[in-house]
Parts: sequence; structure tokens; C-alpha cells
Amino acid sequence: MNLYEYQAKQLLAKYNLPIPNGNVCSTLNQAKEYIKHTKGPWVGKCQIQAGGRGKSGGVEVLKSENEVQYFITHWLGKRLITDQTDDDGEIVHNILLEPYFCVINELYLSMSIDRTNEGIVCLVSSKGGVEIEKIAQETPHVIKKIFLDPLMGPQIYQARKLGFSLRLNMDQIKQFTNIFMNIGKMFLTYDLMLIEINPLVIIDNNHLLCLDAKIHIDHNALFRQKKMLLTDNIIQNISNTSLLCSDNTNLKFNYVPMKGNIGCIVNGAGLAMATMDLLSLYGGNVANFLDVGGDVTKESVIESVKTIIYNHKVKVILINIFGGIVCCNLIAEGIIKALSTLNIMIPIVVRLQGNNAISGNKQLANSKHHIIASDNLFNAIQTVISIANK
Repeated sequence: MNLYEYQAKQLLAKYNLPIPNGNVCSTLNQAKEYIKHTKGPWVGKCQIQAGGRGKSGGVEVLKSENEVQYFITHWLGKRLITDQTDDDGEIVHNILLEPYFCVINELYLSMSIDRTNEGIVCLVSSKGGVEIEKIAQETPHVIKKIFLDPLMGPQIYQARKLGFSLRLNMDQIKQFTNIFMNIGKMFLTYDLMLIEINPLVIIDNNHLLCLDAKIHIDHNALFRQKKMLLTDNIIQNISNTSLLCSDNTNLKFNYVPMKGNIGCIVNGAGLAMATMDLLSLYGGNVANFLDVGGDVTKESVIESVKTIIYNHKVKVILINIFGGIVCCNLIAEGIIKALSTLNIMIPIVVRLQGNNAISGNKQLANSKHHIIASDNLFNAIQTVISIANK
């Protein structure tokens, strides 16, 4: 689960790490209120879950109140397209306003999971910023690496070693040690997969500052992190995440958005991939991968339908369920309940096969809703494609 920059900085602030005194704005009035009580210039940063914002105009230095107002009104509710988004980009719901700082040097600091060494790897570089990928390819020698034992956690001697490799002075090494130790503690406490501070800057008063932050939380650990994240007001926008968890922590499914117009809800990753392959083979364009898992219930069907309809491009939904352990009649109940609750106008094609499939198909046929039921996968796929292409 990825956090937005402002959410990541909320966690950094909890650990007393140096961050700009910014404010996230979802309206023009919030932006006006912020700049009224702070001195310019400011930096406006569009909040999307992708990099490359600066190169696409999503990060700008704003020197006056008029420039702030223009930036806010120009981007709020609009789509920002970068080299790391798809062709449609991502909608900007929030903009982070921060003071502008005179930067002397840009550094790079990250921690992530190293599966090969079964531990945590920390990377630092004396060159950070927007060109870090290029730096890693062309001058890999400037990137230093150190491994952390997940049982021991970060050690002060490791921080000092990295600080000296960055050619920091003694005062800066002391600051860097504080940042390194607290980021390591945060990594372990929140079950993180990645925390990246890029850039970690040295500003004109010789202080280190976390100017940007990226955090990825392990979705497999959300069951023990949810209460903590809610307490810290870390709220995930469900339309932009690659994994969704419902309000009930027992309901969990994998969701990956794609570019097509056919929504898919399938139980089991293998069947989901096969369904997507067949849709593509017959000329369809898939809107998503959504695996409700082998222990699918009527509740998880309702939640998955909710997820699909957030995508405005979806013209039709295909629900393909194979009832092994699960009962298809319970899935049919979930589909009917979802249609009754959500008032869905999108056509739904359902293929139920296996345990209690006949009973499930009868329930769908007798419902008041327009559900196209099919016991043949190929017929269901052709029906879905014909609807999507209208």
C-alpha cells in the first residue's frame, strides 16, 4: 500500500524527523489560509502516487499569492500525467504547500526489503533528486549500501559509517544519525517495504531536511497496522491503490487497475489470469485484475463490486466464479445484494460453475435485476465483449 507524500511526512513527523512545515490543501480557501500565515516563496506539490511530478509541472516554486492561486485552481481535480503514470494520469485531489528552501546539496536515503539477503538494505548517495535513476545507471559508485539485521534494527555505527561516506561534517553526521535511526525504527514498527527520502537536503543553515518522502507498507501486515494507521490519520484513497482492504479487516482482495473497459471479478489468481487472457484473445480490453481469493464470500463480492464501479471507464462487469469449497448460491446472494445496495447501472455478466451453481443461477434469473447469467465461460466472454464494444 503506497502512501501519498503528505501522509508519509505525517509518519516522519511522528518520529520527530525534520520536514518542511507544510499544509495539505484540497480547496483554494485552505491554500489562502496557509499562505496568509507563512512567508513566501512556497512550493506547490501535486499529490499523486507516482514519481516524475516535477518534470510534468506538478511541482513548482510559487513566488506570489497569485501564483499559488493559479497553481491550486489549475491542478485540483485535474489529471497529472508523468512518465510513471499511464496515459490517463492520476487525478490530483490534494496539493501540498511548503516553504521554499535554498538547497546546498541533495542527498539520497532509502531502506527497503532485500529478499536475497533476508534483511533490510539501506542505500545512500551523495547525489539525490529527480535524476536518481540516471545516477544509479551512470555512476553507481556514488551509491553506498549497508545491510540491517531486522532483529537488531539500525545501529549508530552504521549511521556514522554512511554519514562519513557522504562526506558530511560532524554536526551533519549527528543529524544524519538521528534520521537514520528513526527511519530504521519506523521501518520495523510499521512493517514497511520501502521508505525513500529523496532528496534529503542540506539547507543554508547547515541543517538536514527530508524534502520528499515515499513510503510503501506491506499489505500482508495491514491486519496489525490498520488501527495504528487510522490513529495517525493515514487514510488511503481506495481508487489509487493496487490492493484494497474493506472496512472489515477479514475482507481482503488483490486489485490492479488497467486501461480497458471490462471489469473483472474472479476467485483465484490462476482463473483470473486465464479469464483476462481469454478476454484479450477475443478482442476485449480488461479494466482490472481483481482476485477475491479462494475463500470468497458474499461480503467480499459486494466490496469488490464497489471497487470496480469507482473506475469510470468500466462499461460492463464479468464475474467468473468457480465453486470449489465456496457455494455459488452464496455468491449469487452477494451479487444481488450488491446491485440492490449500490444501484448499479452497469451490465453484469455472471458465470457460476461448481458447487451449487444451478441454485445460484436460478437466484440470479429470478432476481429483479438485469443480470446476464451463463454457465459457459466462452459465451460469457463473448457477451461481455459485445456489450463493451457498443
